[in-house]
Amino acid sequence: MQATNHQLGEVERLIGPSVEALGYRLVRLRLTGEAPQPTLQVMAEPLDYSEMNVDHCARLSRAISAILDVEDPIPTAYFLEVSSPGVDRPLVQPEDFERYANSQARVEVDTPIDGRRRFVGRLLGLHDGYVNISVTDSDASAKEFALPFDTITGAKLVLTDELIQDTLKKRKS
Repeated sequence: MQATNHQLGEVERLIGPSVEALGYRLVRLRLTGEAPQPTLQVMAEPLDYSEMNVDHCARLSRAISAILDVEDPIPTAYFLEVSSPGVDRPLVQPEDFERYANSQARVEVDTPIDGRRRFVGRLLGLHDGYVNISVTDSDASAKEFALPFDTITGAKLVLTDELIQDTLKKRKS
């Protein structure tokens, strides 16, 4: 089942203030799966960027459930799933591309740039509405691309040893 942008926008409008008041940031909302019961996925993280745990998810799930039960913005029955973004998290907001500069990422755009829509490489940050990424081609040459943020259809970190080590260091501190 595909949720309309309007439905997801309404869900975000309804739950966003409560999620933030509880100390979390919405990372992504999705409605996936088929009738009779699709899944509403709410991905969130603590505002202080600390690690999201099961207790956080349960707390958010109870709060979000209460709001959605009253407001009922999605006309069909659905499962609610509250989760953390995970180590190989999606990159959704402009600040995500700044926060994860120097990390490996996979970025897809809706309009080809230099004949490609998919870019895998090291994020170089965001500048003037463009996500900058350095891609190493098969001949070992590196090329930098400036991808207009508004053309990005999907982006996520690539699970690498370096990302895992950084995550483990953050957990220890």
